Amino acid sequence: MSDTTAVERDTDELVRDSQRAALRLANVDEATRNEALRSIADALREEEAAILDANARDVSAAEDLLAQGEYTQALVDRLKLDAAKVEDIAGMVESVAEQDDPLGRTLAARELDEGLDLYRVSVPLGVVATVFESRPDALVQIAALALKSGNAVILKGGSEASESNRVLHRVIEEATAGIADIPDGWAGLVEAHEEVDRLLELDDQIDLVMPRGSSEFVSYIQDTTQIPVLGHTEGICHVYVDEAANLEMAEDVAFDAKVQYPAVCNAVETLLVNESVAAEFLPGLVERYEDAGVELRGDDTVREIVDVGAATADDWDTEYGDLELSIAVVDDVYEAIDHVNAHGSKHTESIVTADDAAAEAFMTGIDAASVFHNASTRFADGYRYGLGAEVGISTGKVHARGPVGLEGLTTYKYYLEGDGHLVASYSGEDALPYTHRELDAEWTPGEN
Repeated sequence: MSDTTAVERDTDELVRDSQRAALRLANVDEATRNEALRSIADALREEEAAILDANARDVSAAEDLLAQGEYTQALVDRLKLDAAKVEDIAGMVESVAEQDDPLGRTLAARELDEGLDLYRVSVPLGVVATVFESRPDALVQIAALALKSGNAVILKGGSEASESNRVLHRVIEEATAGIADIPDGWAGLVEAHEEVDRLLELDDQIDLVMPRGSSEFVSYIQDTTQIPVLGHTEGICHVYVDEAANLEMAEDVAFDAKVQYPAVCNAVETLLVNESVAAEFLPGLVERYEDAGVELRGDDTVREIVDVGAATADDWDTEYGDLELSIAVVDDVYEAIDHVNAHGSKHTESIVTADDAAAEAFMTGIDAASVFHNASTRFADGYRYGLGAEVGISTGKVHARGPVGLEGLTTYKYYLEGDGHLVASYSGEDALPYTHRELDAEWTPGEN
């Protein structure tokens, strides 16, 4: 048997196990799912030493490749775990357990006729495959959200985090193995690139793919599969400082959006400044950026005010993912809107202003999943949104948008409760009329 055939066989078996687990997990009650999540959180704390030991091996190997120029410092930074991070991950899992149950919610109820009631009820998607790079904490986030939402999940992390991912997956599996009704195979792990290629072929068995990583990586996934893909290709985010901005506030927001954690997709890549405040605002902020090690580029107007490098046309369309930033001066909020819509990636945008009309124009005129007023773009995150965690951020407009939490991992079914009703009764000359009356009722099996 060839290696390719063996990989396909093993991957197909894993997916079949995931399908069986998904059907069972969809019917596991919320209390049991929460018990399993709390067990995972406890196990993460108990296994801290093993997790950090595995992560240290990953980081050491990554630093060797960084020295050879094959990895970036941003990738190595995303890879690193420490004791505080492990505690944060465990706390995140507990926060997911504390979220309201996304399953079994009656989203709509309608009487079609007396005794014939239709309900739209939230249910899991089924089997979710996620392919992600660098951050091993992403594995736990995604697994926790999948479990809470009743989905089986297939996890594929980057090779740079392989040691960390193996240990984290083992901890998750062992923590849930002893809990009644949690099925084996609900969380599968694949490692080889060939396994990913096979997964992407199984569009009749996998319900959703969620990639997390570079724009090239996400584009590759989108171009390679017919499975629905939920994700974003780039994180080109902007902060616009309006003429009516509190400049002290604007400086803090612009600094946080770039420097607090520059390697992530919600960090700002382009700063736009209104021409009427640019001369007053830019010198102090540029000095602060340079003290933090930010490499700056500006348009001609910016360079007349401060000494920075020249921005090229490509800079406005670049996701740096590092301590780099481009700056442009604009005439007004409408030019800022035009710039963002031309160069942004529909991820997260922010305006700093005390003018409510300018804020409204910006927030309603920008085509993005998240638009903020007087706040850092770094708030675009499932945990910060109160979603417990996120499986990723979607810049699309179908199914889910922005940080994708529990609701983004559900769909719905229609349940019809009748009493021997026949379509024939509603056809012909003596057809009965439909009432189509909205109901304030929850679906309960067998009751209507």
